[in-house]
Amino acid sequence: MTPVVPREVLLAVAVLAAVLVGPLLARAAVRLAARDDVARPTAARVLVSCVLLAGLLCGAVLVTGARPAGLALAWAAGAGVVLAQVDLAVHRLPDRVTLPAGAVCAAALLTDAALLGTWPALLRALLAAGAAGGIALLAALAAPAGLGLGDVKLLALLGLVLGWAGWGVLLAGVFLGLLAGALISLLLVATRRAGWRTALPFGPPLLLGAVLALAVQGPLT
Repeated sequence: MTPVVPREVLLAVAVLAAVLVGPLLARAAVRLAARDDVARPTAARVLVSCVLLAGLLCGAVLVTGARPAGLALAWAAGAGVVLAQVDLAVHRLPDRVTLPAGAVCAAALLTDAALLGTWPALLRALLAAGAAGGIALLAALAAPAGLGLGDVKLLALLGLVLGWAGWGVLLAGVFLGLLAGALISLLLVATRRAGWRTALPFGPPLLLGAVLALAVQGPLT
C-alpha cells in the first residue's frame, strides 16, 4: 500500500529540495557546459534552476504521490534541468548525467514494483526504453546530423519514465517534443535568429514534451 502522506507536506518537501538542490544543478550545468570544474553560475541561472526544479518536483508529487516511482520522476526532473541547460549552451547531452539518471530511475521503478506489485508497469517501462532508444539509434545512424547519440540516450531515459506511465504517455511525450521543437525552430527562423540549416538542440523540446505529457496524464496513484 502506498504510504499516506499529506500532499501539502510532500509539496513543501519538494520546494525545500528545489531550494537546496537547485544551486548545485546550476553549478553542474555550467561546469559541464564549459568543461571547467571551477566555473560558477550566475545568480539568474541559479534562480531559474531552483524555480524549474521546484515546478518539476511538485509535478512529480502530484503525479505519483509518496511512492518509489516518485523518486524516478524527481531524479529525471533534476537531470532534465541540467541536460537542458547544457544542451542549450553547447549542443551536448553529457553521459555523466544521462546514464546515472537511467540507472537511478530503473532502480526506483524496480523498488516500486517490488513494494507495490507494479510489475506490468516496470516491464512496460523497460520495453518502452528499449523501443524509444532503439528507434532513435536507427534514426541517428541514418541521419547523424539530425540526431546525436546523446539524444538517443535521452530518448531511452524518457522512454523508461514515460513508458512506466503508459504507452499513450510515451507517444504523447515524443509527439509533443517534436511539435515543440518544430514550433521553436519556426519561431527562430521567423525572427531571423536562426536559418533553415541551423543546428538546434533537440534535448530541451523532448524534455518539454515529456513534462507536458505527464501533466496531461495527471495523477497515476
